[in-house]
Amino acid sequence: QVQLVESGGGLVQPGGSLRLSCVASGSIFSIYTMGWYRQAPGKQRELVARITSDKSMNYADSVKGRFTISRDFAKNTVYLQMNSLKPEDTAVYYCNANLWTIGTMTASDYWGQGTQVTVSS
Repeated sequence: QVQLVESGGGLVQPGGSLRLSCVASGSIFSIYTMGWYRQAPGKQRELVARITSDKSMNYADSVKGRFTISRDFAKNTVYLQMNSLKPEDTAVYYCNANLWTIGTMTASDYWGQGTQVTVSS
């Protein structure tokens, strides 16, 4: 059993900042990637940012230079610092982890329940 618990969403004005956190817990053997996806109303879920176990990072073009992903490997936690937020960043943000659980041979994707980010004046 694996759980991903997000926190840090909320309402912010355009140009403001928020920091999202996600903690993975349970029968985890090893985590390969941790990342954030988002889904706006009427749109498909899209990758925002992802960080691998060797600290390789990639970002959606729309957030480059504004968002920063980081990871605390010891705490199985991933963060997303979001600066210069725009109304188009409004979405439900989901934490994702690709990991091996204890006793398994293949990695699987796990998802958090999502946290709402609303950028509005």
